[in-house]
Parts: sequence; C-alpha cells; structure tokens
Amino acid sequence: MSVADTIAEGPTTWMGDPAPFRIGSEAHKRLFCQMLLETHNPYKPAVIDWPKLTEEMRERLINLPIWDIAVQTEGKASMRVKAYAQMVASDPWLKKAVDMNAFEEGRHKHVLSNLVAAYGIKLEPEPQYLQPKDTEWAFMVTGFSECIDSFFAFGLFEFARRSAFFPDELIETFEPVMREECRHILFFVNWVAWWRRNMPWWRRPWFELKVLAVWIFLGLERVGMGQTVADGAKPQDNNFTVTGASAITADDIDIAELMDVCVAENDRRMAGYDPRLIRPMFMPRMVRLARRFMRPAKPKLSAA
Repeated sequence: MSVADTIAEGPTTWMGDPAPFRIGSEAHKRLFCQMLLETHNPYKPAVIDWPKLTEEMRERLINLPIWDIAVQTEGKASMRVKAYAQMVASDPWLKKAVDMNAFEEGRHKHVLSNLVAAYGIKLEPEPQYLQPKDTEWAFMVTGFSECIDSFFAFGLFEFARRSAFFPDELIETFEPVMREECRHILFFVNWVAWWRRNMPWWRRPWFELKVLAVWIFLGLERVGMGQTVADGAKPQDNNFTVTGASAITADDIDIAELMDVCVAENDRRMAGYDPRLIRPMFMPRMVRLARRFMRPAKPKLSAA
C-alpha cells in the first residue's frame, strides 16, 4: 500500500446529525461516539511501505531519543483505554467508541514498532503493562496527556515538514497517526463534558478534584521531563513531546514562531469536524496567553 492510498482512506472532515442537542444529552454522546467510529481509517501497519532514507536522514531518525518512550506510551495508552472500555460495557455506544480508541492506540504502537524495525532502531525491552488500579484515573491521565502532547505534536509535525528535518515521504506516512490523535482528543474532551453532566451530583466534587489532580500530575511530570532533558540524562517518562522538541528544534529556531505554528495547526486540524463538538481549549489558550507577553515571531520557517 502506498502512502497516498493510506492517507486517502482517512477522512479529514465530518459532520453529524444537524439536529440540535444539549451538552450532556444522549444525542451529544452519540455525536462524539459516531465521530470517532465513522472517521476510522482502516489502514494496516504491516502494509505501510516505509520510504528509503539517505544515510544522513536515517542517522537523524535513529538518534532521536524518543523511540523507547514512544512505543511504551502507546502500549500503556492502549491498555488503559481497553480497561475503561470494560468499565463502560453496559453502554453500547460508549463501549464501541472506546474500544475503537483502544484499537487505534494499539495500532500506533504497531506503526512505531514497524518503523524502528524498518530503520534498524534498537529498543530496550518493554516493561510489563499493568492493569490500572483506578481505571477512570488512568483513562483521564491518558486523555489529558494526549491533549497536551498532540497540541505540540501537530506543530512539531508541521515544523519538521517546513524545515525538511525529515523527507516528505516519511512525514506523509505519519499523517494518519496525526489525524487519529486529533480525533482521540476531540472524543475525550467531549466525553469529559458529557460525563460531568451525567454523573450523580454527589460524585461531581470528587470528579472535579480528580481532574485538577490529573492536571497537577501532568504538569509536575513535564517539569521533571524538562529537567531530565536539560541535564542530558535519558528520559524515563511516558511523554516524549519535550524530548522530541529538544531533538528537532535547533538553537536558531524562533520559539515564538513555533508556538504560532502549534496554534495554527491545532486550529486547522480541528476545523474539519462538526463545530458543535467541544474542542480542547486549555493548551491553545495557555499558548495564546503566553504569546501576548512575547515579541512578534520572526518567521524563519515560512521563508525556508
């Protein structure tokens, strides 16, 4: 299967039933579940034709310190989402959509495993993926983590394309994965809004505390990750955004422009889906706020 054929199977736009609905309703749940199910791309990792790379490009790929973390992240995500699918087994719509989410997370792991095999990248032995003790917590950590990581991944993906860090053929090969991440976080933030409206009133304060705890946990995790990268040590974390960014971005790249690219790419990828679906807003708002206190970007990539 060619890269073009693989990408063509994944729709980039989707509109649901135009009938009005309220957030938290059964119609809302069906809308975000249908979005995930009906935009599924049936590509098979085993038939992806990995492009040939020059020796320089291959060395650049091999030297990225992200592959162990990337494979393990997808392995953990698949296991955690599968566990949540079992937790909601009594809800056919939600169960089917969460199962699809878990399947696609597992497929990301296969894509990465095939990539490292194709280019001779050596990985450390994978750890045992344990079932989560708190299934809902694990699902929320995975979902909110993807909201953070995907926001920056969209920008870095476009950054790598514009700067020719990798050849276009390799970047196109990963395009289906980027589209799936966009769908996953759309599904997740709408699930959060739906579940918040439908849980028993006495559970809501605990749920809000749990959401806050997840954000604090992820914030501390990424602070630790940044310090690890700064110290030059090998990262031991389930997130590889910081590591990938530090490897891809050069010292002379304008950070303000990179932030602008992340915002623009996030908006572009979200724009194709039903506008009534809730969008992940935390990271775009934080970056837009930060940009208000920064100098204008020097568009080096745009001129490249």
